[in-house]
Amino acid sequence: MANKKRNVYNPKPMTKGKRNLIQGLLQEYEIEMADDMQDALKDLLSGTIQDMLESKMDEHLGYDKYKRSDEKNYRNGAKPKTVRSKYGEFKVNVPQDRTSSFEPKIAAKRKKNISVIEEKIIPMYQKGMSVRDIEDHIRDIYSVEAYASLISRITDKKIMPELNE
Repeated sequence: MANKKRNVYNPKPMTKGKRNLIQGLLQEYEIEMADDMQDALKDLLSGTIQDMLESKMDEHLGYDKYKRSDEKNYRNGAKPKTVRSKYGEFKVNVPQDRTSSFEPKIAAKRKKNISVIEEKIIPMYQKGMSVRDIEDHIRDIYSVEAYASLISRITDKKIMPELNE
């Protein structure tokens, strides 16, 4: 029974790292009430989605932002999009490419409600999940392969620096 799923009644034990993370979030967002926590979660969710979009664009084009390339297709700005979640509405800037071949699944064209996605992402923060676990969830959410390198790129770019601060 080593692979037994945990539930809300049998959560993972609170580690020192998780305690420090929570303390950092409480200080960073000046959380005093439940509404403050909702705002912090909305901010974390929007930042994560933005980072995922940027990383997916890097993967789509085959090079990182601000790098030079002789490819025919290249970045062509970003389009602001308002998405709805159970934490409220927020804006993300969806990267665009010159040939309009970039079609992100996380903020799909003509779709504004991402509640299903956030129900997967927020627990990832709460549980301190491994790259493999996040990869499995992303595959479940989007029905596409989310390679460990993509997950690592996302965490290395934005999440880890913020947590280290």
